[in-house]
Order: sequence, then structure tokens, then C-alpha cells
Amino acid sequence: MELHSKQCGYFLGLSFFFAFIAGLASGAIQHHDFVIKPTPVNRLCLTQHVMTVNGQFPGPTLHVHDGDTLIIKVTNAGKYDITLHWHGVRQLRNPWADGPEYVTQCPIKPGGSYTYRFTIENQEGTLWWHAHSKWLRATVYGALLIYPKHGSSYPFPKPKREFPLMLGEWWNRDPMHVLRQATITGAAANVSDAYTINGQPGDLYPCSNKDTTVFPIQAGETILLRLINAALNQQLFFSIANHQMTVVEADAAYTKPFTTNIVMIGPGQTTNVLVTGNQAPGRYYMAATAYDSAQGVAFDNTTTTAILEYKSAASKSKKGSSARPILPQLPAWNDTNTADAFTAQFRGLSKGKVPIEIHENLFFTINLGLINCSGPNFRCQGPNNTRFTASMNNVSFVLPKRNSILQALYQNTPGVFTTDFPPVPPLLFDYTGNVSRGLWTPVRGTKLYKLKFGSHVQIILQNTNIVTTEDHPMHLHGYHFYVVGSGQGNFDPKRDPANFNLVDPPLRNTIGTTPGGWVAIRFVADNPGVWLMHCHLDVHIGWGLAMAFLVENGVGELNSIVPPPPQLPQC
Repeated sequence: MELHSKQCGYFLGLSFFFAFIAGLASGAIQHHDFVIKPTPVNRLCLTQHVMTVNGQFPGPTLHVHDGDTLIIKVTNAGKYDITLHWHGVRQLRNPWADGPEYVTQCPIKPGGSYTYRFTIENQEGTLWWHAHSKWLRATVYGALLIYPKHGSSYPFPKPKREFPLMLGEWWNRDPMHVLRQATITGAAANVSDAYTINGQPGDLYPCSNKDTTVFPIQAGETILLRLINAALNQQLFFSIANHQMTVVEADAAYTKPFTTNIVMIGPGQTTNVLVTGNQAPGRYYMAATAYDSAQGVAFDNTTTTAILEYKSAASKSKKGSSARPILPQLPAWNDTNTADAFTAQFRGLSKGKVPIEIHENLFFTINLGLINCSGPNFRCQGPNNTRFTASMNNVSFVLPKRNSILQALYQNTPGVFTTDFPPVPPLLFDYTGNVSRGLWTPVRGTKLYKLKFGSHVQIILQNTNIVTTEDHPMHLHGYHFYVVGSGQGNFDPKRDPANFNLVDPPLRNTIGTTPGGWVAIRFVADNPGVWLMHCHLDVHIGWGLAMAFLVENGVGELNSIVPPPPQLPQC
């Protein structure tokens, strides 16, 4: 991938120019100004300054159509370095717009600015955007709603109204201070103080009931709720009292509809559900609470609420005659069976597109772990005077600091990364059994795995029993992938592939790894660039639960990375 030569840069520049012009011709152009700044926000009886976009929490909702081009100028008026990631947008041939700090760009420094330019290509559904710098994602996020091209429609009857519903987490102190404390001690970070729906904790927390989010509905009408889990570190169960939900889309990919009382949604995931106003007019709680699959790990065991309110009931409420809404029945916090049963119902609509012949057969273990702790600035408060860590195939990912990986690739800068990420674990072991303590300590490095353009890739994501088994929501940048199988225990390459769903598997960009089990995904490496794959529990990516793919250029300009944009931030 010779991206550093002047001649290549010239031709790639022409490619970018013509592709950009084509993008502008096929859809609308949207200009947005995002100013990231500290803003006073009052929650749970106190006011604190948190980072926001344009003073909004959550940030602005972007409404776009497939084919639209977005030009978003981001100005950093805060005190922390920051980048923005457009979660789930494929960024075809344009990894420069993807956003993870030190992977595809250096961060935007305080007082600096950077303009993201990208086109939505053959995507529609619910996605979102968020900070991709340490824990700034706790308050810097918003919805990205992609509607069909003008003249097209949904593969289901159009709902009367649509609402984004963003699930989040709230700390009663600066989340960056929470992260700093955990970094110094090496222990697990303090859990959140509340969950939120569209930024509001809801009636079950102190000082919150007057600001509880309300979603209106008319008797007999159907609305679309676009669920987004923007929580930093927690999978969540979601339900609506007395109402069923029909799932029709997840991660901006339509699904075969199915009806459920419970949605389990991991950080990074989106799920669209249809809800019909078929109950007695009144006010019904929507509620979300933790699904926590790890044994012996602290978590926020509170419940956030919003209200589904029939319009006829709203007028009664103003007169003070409305009764308190009832709560839905939510699963127990450790109900893995319900979580797995919900996930198992997804079926995709992309028949005939699943890669069958596999060129790259990869096996990645997903590990927590411990490392020895020493140094004057560390307090070593993990188990037995250690620090927590995490890894994939025994490699704990280290973000470079003197340059981003993509910039180093383009500039041919040596020493920033290597391409020797192992395709399989360095040692075979009983992954979900009793794991020897000698396997609990990973190596550290910035290691990438190189893929040829157009190769068909299968990855087995194998959970392990190092420290504890846990459902890790794994997100792959730059791609959607087919989830073709999952199971309990250790993956058996002779037996388990016979049960793969190669007919109608769901298409996702973020998928949980079965606690004490495995999940199999497939995709075609048709998007050149550097693409991060990581756990979307931010506490774990900070510990190193990540890796990156280097997908080589294909043949010709239209299968190659575009050159970097002007004013790309420098480290």
C-alpha cells in the first residue's frame, strides 16, 4: 500500500475530487458547526460542568438521507483533546473521517478545529456520533438518523411519528476525573450514578421527575422508537409497560420483524422498534436497567425511566388527575438467558450476500487480565497488587502518541505500528475453563493485521475465563458484518460451522460476545484503510481490548484510499 509517493497522492487526489463531486451530485449537502465546550448541566440535585456539543446534552440530532454529504466543522473550545466518530458510517475509502484518536487522526487540540467531510453511501437507519477520546463520550454524543433516498420507503408501513431514544450514563463528577483515578490506581473505574433517557434520569432518581422525558402517542397509531445505547460501560435491558415492541432494524440494517417485550442493547448498538398505541389511554413507563454478565464485578444497579403518554392522558395530567405510571417488568441484572434469547431472534434481509468461500480464517480471544504494577505514579489497587488490563490474542493494544496509525501509514513513518497481530492465540488453552494464571498477563503493542482488498474474512470471537467471562460488545469500524453463529463454551472448528446461518444472518457493526462462549462474524474486506476493532465498554478499550485491520488498496483509483484532507490535526 504505497500511499506516501507524490505520484500516488496526485492520482488519489483526483480520485477523491471526482468521488466527492459525484457524492455532491447524488444527494444534498449539509453543513454543521459543532462547538465542543464545557456546559453547566443539572442532574440528581447538583450542577456540574460537562463537555457538550453546542451546549446540548445529548448533542444535536443529525437528520440525513442516503446519498447526502455532511460537512461538519468541529471547534474544540474545551480543555481536553478530542475527536468525533460517526459510529456505523462505513466511510468508504475515507478512513480520514472515521475519527478514533491516534488511529485515523491525531486529536483536535483545545482551541483548534477540524472539518469532517463524508458521504452516506448505501446506508439507511439509525446510527449515532460520539467522542472517541478517552471518556469524553460520556456526554459528547448524539443521534445520526439516515432516511431512505427521496422516493424510497421503509420495508414496513411508515410509522406516524419517529423518536430517537438515547440511553446513557451519568456520573456525579467529571467522567474524565473518574477515568484518571482508575488509571492511577489500576483498579476498575467507579460505576455511574444513574442511567439516562435522552439525557434525563427519570422519576426514580432524586430531583429528576419534573424533567422526565415524555414520548407522545395517539390511541391506535404506530410510532417508531430509534433506540441507541450511548452508555459508556453498560449493556441495558429496555421495556415499555403493557406494550410490545416489533424490532425492524438494528445497526442501520433492516431485519425480519419480530415482536418482543424486552430489548437487550449493548453500548454502540442501535435497535429500531415499532410501538402501537393499543392500550387504554394513559401514561406508561419506559424503563432501562443494567444487564451485567460478569460475576463479581460492580455495576450501576439503578433504573432510568421515560413516559409513553397518550395524548388524551396528557390533558388530564395537566389537571393533576393522572395516576403515576406503572413500571414494566424487567429481567434480573444477570439474566443471560433472556439476553441471548433476544439476540438469537435477529434475522437479516440480505439473502445471497454472505461470503461463503473464506480467505482469512481468524480466531481472536477476548481477554481481561492483570499486569504487574510498579512506578511512582501508580497505586496498584488491582487484585494482589496488580493493574487490570485487557487484550485480544494476548496483545494489549497501545495507542501511539507521536502520530496516528493512518497518518504514519500515509507518510511512511517507521516505528509507529507493526503488522504482526497474531491470527490465532499464541498458545492454545481451555478458553472457558480454568485458565492458568501464566496466561493472564498479555504483551503490549500497536499491532495491526493486514488484509488484502476483497478478501473474505471470518473471525471467531472467543470469550475467555481470564478474570471473568463477560459479554463484550465488539465494534468494527468501517464495516458491517454478518453474524453467522454463536455458542457456549469453546468453539469447535469441526462441529460448530455446520450450524452457521449462511442464509439470513443479521448484519451488524457491533455484536456482543456470548459470556463463556463465542460468536462468528463474516465480511468482505472491500473498504481500504486502517479500521479499529474494539470493545465498546470504554473501560475495556482503555485497558487495551482492541486491535486494528490494515486493509490494502485494491486495483484502480475507485478501490483506493483517498488522500488526507487539508488541515488534518497533527500530534
